[in-house]
Amino acid sequence: MSMADRLVAVVEKTEARFRQQAAEREEKERLLEAGRMFEANPIALVERRLARLNADPSLASEVIRSRAVRPPTYAARPPDSVILERVLGASDLIGVRFLELGAWVARAVSRVHIHSPRGAVLGYGTGFMISPRLMLTNNHVLADKVEAAHSRAELSFEAGFDGSMKPSTWVRFAPQVFFLTDPVLDYTVIAVDPETAFGEHGWLRLIEEQGKVIVGEWVNIIQHPNGEPKQLALRENQVVDELEQFLHYRTDTAPGSSGAPVFNDQWEVVALHHAGVPKRDAQGRILAVDGHPWADWMGEHRIAWTANEGTRISRVVAHIKAQVLDSNARLLRNEIFETEPPGPECLAGSSQGSTPRGYTGPFGNPSLNADGSTSWTIPLTVTVNVGGLASNPPRPVSPEPLPAVAVTPDDRDLDEALTVLSEARTRTYFDADADQTAAAAYYGSVDSSEHPDTLFWTLSELVRSTHYRTFSYKPAVHVYPWVDLHPDLKLRSIYSGITVDPEEFIREDLRIAQERAFRTRGLMLREATLSVERLEEEIELLEASLPYNCEHVVPQSWFNKKEPMRGDLHHLFACESGCNSFRGNIPYYDFQEFEEAVRDACGKRIGDDKFEPAHGKGVVARATLYFLLRYPGQIGDSGRELQRDRVKLLLGWHDACPPDDYERHRNMAIFEQQGNRNPLIDHPEWGSAVDFSIGFGGAR
Repeated sequence: MSMADRLVAVVEKTEARFRQQAAEREEKERLLEAGRMFEANPIALVERRLARLNADPSLASEVIRSRAVRPPTYAARPPDSVILERVLGASDLIGVRFLELGAWVARAVSRVHIHSPRGAVLGYGTGFMISPRLMLTNNHVLADKVEAAHSRAELSFEAGFDGSMKPSTWVRFAPQVFFLTDPVLDYTVIAVDPETAFGEHGWLRLIEEQGKVIVGEWVNIIQHPNGEPKQLALRENQVVDELEQFLHYRTDTAPGSSGAPVFNDQWEVVALHHAGVPKRDAQGRILAVDGHPWADWMGEHRIAWTANEGTRISRVVAHIKAQVLDSNARLLRNEIFETEPPGPECLAGSSQGSTPRGYTGPFGNPSLNADGSTSWTIPLTVTVNVGGLASNPPRPVSPEPLPAVAVTPDDRDLDEALTVLSEARTRTYFDADADQTAAAAYYGSVDSSEHPDTLFWTLSELVRSTHYRTFSYKPAVHVYPWVDLHPDLKLRSIYSGITVDPEEFIREDLRIAQERAFRTRGLMLREATLSVERLEEEIELLEASLPYNCEHVVPQSWFNKKEPMRGDLHHLFACESGCNSFRGNIPYYDFQEFEEAVRDACGKRIGDDKFEPAHGKGVVARATLYFLLRYPGQIGDSGRELQRDRVKLLLGWHDACPPDDYERHRNMAIFEQQGNRNPLIDHPEWGSAVDFSIGFGGAR
């Protein structure tokens, strides 16, 4: 059974529980709306919650007494949530310490890659470390030892302060060492490879005692929804019901991700998120967020949820402790409860929130302003450790040249890319019938007879809302092994048409990526005294000297290398570095025979505003027009970018060079991975029916 099938089975059980609890839950929600939070909970649970929060005795008595006050008198009292805030203390709820603590615990959360025995990625989930050697996720994410043995986890898959992705840490699982699972509670505890260093990531403590959260409180979820970079749903899920084994928390905006930890406001783990209650249509089909029927290829992130459900962590702990294990497994299990996770010194400070001496927090020492606000000065650094401890100042680095080293491709990315490339030999290159069926469903709500500007916005919203998965820029992994292959399973340079071996292309691109990373680190160390502007110039020169063999049909400089544009597969194509450099960021142009131009195997150009490719005109035209649809207002209408009057040129190339099976294969492959399609490949006749000039900067 696939992960998607297992998820649907879990969802159906969750829905059944949600329906069975409808009357009790609705009464609790009525009390919450009236501000009577404490009446929505058993008195014993309220007492345990207050005791766990070390509530002031007078406030605790006030809370308990409020349970006995009748509604007419109660209406004159402040809502229970206000009383609870007094118990918690405003500094714990909204102070900077709350964010620092959240950043600290987030380090233990990882993206889980579910792989087939041949290495293909079957899906994604979330997991988190609960001891130095053990990770917790859902049973429906990793159901058995065989699947777990081929899967991996990735820590620190997240963006840094500057928007670029941090270096991530890959972890192999060791199910032969420890594997414990339960489909009812939907949890799996699995050992990780002992050679992985977790000093900087830590783990989360699991607490069996009750009183960590009550109905009416808000919870936080740290997760990798649909395999995307780490994200936080901050106080957007309100607990509306507590069952014997599960918590229900309702949200309109923040669905959970399978295997994610659910935290209270003290950043204690209160539940293991595992499923939700989806919206369904009249036929009982699960709906996606765009209102259309959901399909398993879309991923759980695209389901329109009405509520979330998590397994209570106290029940998971009790179940783990009750299992009969051998001596080695018992030692690992004991570490969950006996080994304290590392934490910044501020977490061990007093309950009043005092900051230990020498602790600077993630942004350095704050300064108090005259108006009572607080400011931080954030230095430019290579690595930012959110929530970390102050470290000793780095030793001065001499400006000596970096030693020569042999730079080799990243083994993990290379293995993944070559596995997909190997599987391409046995896959169906292009299934016309399946593609036609998928396209018909995709455009089912589109009326192509609409006014050209209305049709533009209809298609724009469609390709935006269905772009459910974004990619970091790794063409060697995401483009060359399958997406950009031609029917002969070779790559062709988009501008010159030269045929190249995909494995050589992959190895060279990954080698360049490694060398660029190595040189960038050296540059940062040697040039620490440069201004930000000068440093950016040096990095630009470095990238120019080590170009990827990949062409952004819409040049990166036009959108400042921002995501998701940079990694959008629809406008990434194989292109040898010489052609990449020859084109640069010059807009497309159609030279007349009498016009003089610099000629190359890649095409013709003149100045900094005219480039005509030798090959691939129809392909690049459709990719550029897609970009205008997907990212309206982001590019164009400036001297160095695409201008409105060249839309006619692109549409001319589009008509003269219609899509072939190569492009249709690309479109289907990207649809399967990224979720959206290029309308001009599926419906070439729409080129004349859409007003693409709307997509230019400043148009709306």
